[in-house]
Amino acid sequence: MSRETRDDATPATASEAAAGGRESVRERVVEAAADLLAREGRDAVTTRAVAAAAGVQPPAIYRYFEDMDGLLEAVAEHGYAKFLAAKHVDPDPHDPIADLRAGWDLAVEFGLANPALYALMYGEPRRGTTSAAFQAGMEILVGRIRRLAAGGWLRVDEQLAAALIHATARGAVLTWLSQPEEQRDPALLTAMRESMVAAVTNEEPVVQDVGRGPAGAARALRAALPEQTTLSSGEQHLLSEWLDRLAADG
Repeated sequence: MSRETRDDATPATASEAAAGGRESVRERVVEAAADLLAREGRDAVTTRAVAAAAGVQPPAIYRYFEDMDGLLEAVAEHGYAKFLAAKHVDPDPHDPIADLRAGWDLAVEFGLANPALYALMYGEPRRGTTSAAFQAGMEILVGRIRRLAAGGWLRVDEQLAAALIHATARGAVLTWLSQPEEQRDPALLTAMRESMVAAVTNEEPVVQDVGRGPAGAARALRAALPEQTTLSSGEQHLLSEWLDRLAADG
């Protein structure tokens, strides 16, 4: 290798090393803040405390985050990544309703195991929701709901189903955490989960019972529509509008 080649490669290598070092420090700061949040609560997450825990000078934090709110946003994103890593995805569950219950239980268990982090993630509107991990988690939920619709199990519109699943899981966790420990009853979690299941799903696949109307069949067909290859984009759009109307009537 010539000297010219080595000289040309050196700046890029140094730049990559510097970028890697910068990212490593940023991750260390986020993890230090997340650890403080978990051990001591939100009030403990101060610039001085985070800097000491991360082994950096306080002003260094503001080279990575505009302000403390920016750091908390990064901690929320860290939480979504942690939650995503805990999820098990079965692309073809034997029982889609049992799969729905399992996903709901996992979300609640995560909240109960990480109360301060969960409150940061879900107690403040839209914090961290632009992160890739949050979006990936939403894709998992959308896939779960889509399978319910395709099988004729879905009782309501897919967007409403997602809202109900989220609302009941968040409500269950935040209500549980707000109660004194001696008043916490596991029956609350079970009741909220089953209320969600009853609100979102049918007891039997509605497409097997034409006497119950076209709404369930419309939802099932709409769920399968993205897989349709024989229709043009315009035809798919028009059919989707018709199916939306039929599904709304149910």
